[in-house]
Amino acid sequence: MAEHYTPPRLTLPVGARDHTQGASDAPTVLVEYGDYQCPYCGAAYPVVKRVQQELGDALLFVFRNFPITNAHPRAEWAAETAEAAAAQGKFWPMHDLLYEHQARLAEDAFFAQHEAKLSMDATRIAREVGERHYVARIEEDFMSGVRSGVNGTPTFFVNGRRYDGPPEFDALVAALRAEPSGPRRSK
Repeated sequence: MAEHYTPPRLTLPVGARDHTQGASDAPTVLVEYGDYQCPYCGAAYPVVKRVQQELGDALLFVFRNFPITNAHPRAEWAAETAEAAAAQGKFWPMHDLLYEHQARLAEDAFFAQHEAKLSMDATRIAREVGERHYVARIEEDFMSGVRSGVNGTPTFFVNGRRYDGPPEFDALVAALRAEPSGPRRSK
């Protein structure tokens, strides 16, 4: 007799602490646990962008940090950089920049090359990353992922339930459209 598989659930509800894109009252919520240096996350990045475009206001997208530092030595630095940018209201531009220039994360001059494009205080970002201001936030994301059954990146959750399919456009859109409305954001 075959056992019924129940995918793991998201243990930390989506809330005000999260980085989100889309309508807060969207019927579908897609959470990604990602690592900025992971090549599979880099490949999934344009797929997620297409999914967001396809579903529009019907989708709330959430990104959480899951740096796998033993495989990706610059992943935590990149996550801290994104969080430092968030403190300046620029999480999503930095998120996109990190994925779009993933192959160059190890370069010391990364900020100097992109500072003007992002209109941020790069000195402040460098100081905050150097002082590790955002490590607790990243660890909170990481541990919520561990408790939710994340064991690699990217890992997606659709309306609170882990998505175990391929991170491909058609499969992800089908899963998002098939899923009943998800849990609302925590207040």
